[in-house]
Amino acid sequence: MNYSIAQFALLGFLTFALVGAITPQIRRIAVHFNAVDAPSLERKVQKEPVPYLGGVAIAIGVLAASYGSMLAVDFSWQTIRLASTVLLPAVAISAMGLWDDLRGLSPWPRLIAQTFTGIGVSFILIATNTSGIAFGNTFLNYAITTLWIVGVCNSINFFDNHDGGAAGTVAVITFFTFFIAYDRQQVLVSALAVVTAGATAGFLIWNRHPAKIYMGDAGSLFLGIIISVLTIRLSPGVIPSYKSLTIPVLLMATPILDTTVAVTSRIYRGISPFQGGRDHLSHRLMRIGFTRKWTAITLWALAALYGALALALYTWPDSIGTPIIFVATITWVLMLIGFLRIPSEG
Repeated sequence: MNYSIAQFALLGFLTFALVGAITPQIRRIAVHFNAVDAPSLERKVQKEPVPYLGGVAIAIGVLAASYGSMLAVDFSWQTIRLASTVLLPAVAISAMGLWDDLRGLSPWPRLIAQTFTGIGVSFILIATNTSGIAFGNTFLNYAITTLWIVGVCNSINFFDNHDGGAAGTVAVITFFTFFIAYDRQQVLVSALAVVTAGATAGFLIWNRHPAKIYMGDAGSLFLGIIISVLTIRLSPGVIPSYKSLTIPVLLMATPILDTTVAVTSRIYRGISPFQGGRDHLSHRLMRIGFTRKWTAITLWALAALYGALALALYTWPDSIGTPIIFVATITWVLMLIGFLRIPSEG
């Protein structure tokens, strides 16, 4: 069954409205149970405690819109099953993130849980033949799929360090993912992409500076699973295949840049990559004079730039595909060098 852009837009708007409406209620629950992020650590930049649990609002919105739309227009067990292969693992990893938000977890149990989740999701994707791009070797399929899922989860989790930064960037990434998937008539990928864009945009109403609520690990890990599976299931169909493989990387270029900058600087300084710090893109932009508002806007603009490059590569792979990949790579490397030259602390 084919659906129009107007129908997908309505789905995205309803998700936006739902998350925008329930987030203040979730915030009140967080305040009641003292589930707040207190500015007790040196790396915290907020002045007052800010409630967690925003990720619960995002998850409720995505789940309600996804299953609700399936029940309304395309009720079949096959559709429910395919959607559940991404939504249920996302809920499971989000539950671990919620526990971390409320009680705290050390990095290694988190990484182990993410790895097992990644392996499980990889098995499902490959067994059901729902990966957009497959390699010729089965082991390579499992390895790369698992590494991408775990890497994207950590990247989105790392990236959630600034008011509105992660929520806005995820909204941009899924916005561009939707248009590619829609053109390829990938209905489930299109629907989940537009739902995720709507949910994060609705949450952004309350998460933009000055943030009234944070998504927490429950939200960032939930979104990490969603985006990793969306980009794996996305099938651009561009020949040669390396151009198709480049499209998900371009979509994720900004969070990957943030993670690379933070991890590289920590290793260089002899500290654990898992140790939090004020060494992300947002902190460095503010260190050179950007306001909190313009820092978030800059991160969204970078995501939009690489999203547009991904869309251009998909649309004109033969005429300008190779120059796009070259320019995008050189620009990314130059930004990596430029950000690393900004002091990591201070």
